[in-house]
Amino acid sequence: MAESKGVSGLTPDQAKEFHEQFKITYTAFVGLAAVAHILVIGAQPWF
Repeated sequence: MAESKGVSGLTPDQAKEFHEQFKITYTAFVGLAAVAHILVIGAQPWF
């Protein structure tokens, strides 16, 4: 019997694995964006 797949075509275990990696990548992206914004504000504050 084949394992059920969701709308994305991933099995539940594959989806959980993807989600864990996505959370790490997204957190890194947001962190880098925050650092970039802080550096821009420090170099050229608008107030």
